Amino acid sequence: MNKLLKEQRKPDLPLLFIIVTLLVVGIVMVYSSSYIWSDYKFNDSFYYLKRQLLFAGAGVVAMFFFMVIPYYTWKKYANIILLLCFTLLLLVLIPGIGMVRGGAQSWIGVGAFSIQPSEFMKLGLIIFLAAILSANQKYITSFKKGFLPCILLVFTAFGLIMLQPDLGTGMVLVLTCMIMIFAAGARLTHFFGLAAIGLLGFVGLIASAPYRISRITAFLNPWEDPLGDGFQIIQSLYAIGPGGLMGLGLGNSLQKYFYLPEPQTDFIFAILGEELGFIGGTIIIILFFLLLWRGIKISLEAPDLFGRFLALGIAGMLAVQAMINISVVIGLIPVTGITLPFLSYGGSSLTLTLCSVGILLNISIYSKI
Repeated sequence: MNKLLKEQRKPDLPLLFIIVTLLVVGIVMVYSSSYIWSDYKFNDSFYYLKRQLLFAGAGVVAMFFFMVIPYYTWKKYANIILLLCFTLLLLVLIPGIGMVRGGAQSWIGVGAFSIQPSEFMKLGLIIFLAAILSANQKYITSFKKGFLPCILLVFTAFGLIMLQPDLGTGMVLVLTCMIMIFAAGARLTHFFGLAAIGLLGFVGLIASAPYRISRITAFLNPWEDPLGDGFQIIQSLYAIGPGGLMGLGLGNSLQKYFYLPEPQTDFIFAILGEELGFIGGTIIIILFFLLLWRGIKISLEAPDLFGRFLALGIAGMLAVQAMINISVVIGLIPVTGITLPFLSYGGSSLTLTLCSVGILLNISIYSKI
């Protein structure tokens, strides 16, 4: 690694600019979307803003901390990191330890705050998978020696997340890992077989939980149950529609007045579209595309396979999560509880996102970009 150390340069400044821009927009939108609900629930219109600033501050410190740690260091501790992530996923399922929010037992309380182990698993599995793929890429075309072990690992993590249940996070994890495995050179025939099995499993997951069936029917025709399962998506569309080209203006959303439930979290993009219009929403989408582009460029120019797979995994995770969240908000796919990276309110999500991009920025230091 001495050669790598000699070739160190500055981190990718365009990527850093994109991250900071999204973070600042997120802080502004968390306040704009939440101050009505925050004042009603906590008698403090700045409640969510203050906590988001705290999360963002801690996340930025963590981002710069991760940015100065050589990325190849994480390969040495990939086993330990994955073991800790699996331990947290098991702990959250134990009654009395795991906390239930929104119908999912996905949180572990730590003092006045709480953490979401599935967020740790997303990054932990990316690091471990990058280490495995970089060390055993020659076996990836073999179903038994390469493809199957990776898939079993991914779906073990997915299964534990589904026990909470948290389909949105599970989907992000699986799709991100599939991108990494495909980039490593896995055979398309193996993916076709997996897709068939996955489709059957997905149908089984939907059939096993009535609320998932309700979400599918609400997606197909939300106006059939406008005050029940279709309520959230209808209110989201009512927010985006009036926004028009330029929006109603920052702070002028009507849907945040107790129409769209807790608009500062999963549906913050709807409030952004209402207040900043088509132009504002398009700029955010373009920023996520640019983030993915810079991440792919960093991946392609990374000096070793571990750095390439790790950069691709992090960039892919953020892009997949943003794509799913925005698709839900505009009614392209059924509702899944998942945050919009950098913008949605949330401690674990924002902090782990910033830690992830800190690693990506470190990889860019060694990349030939």
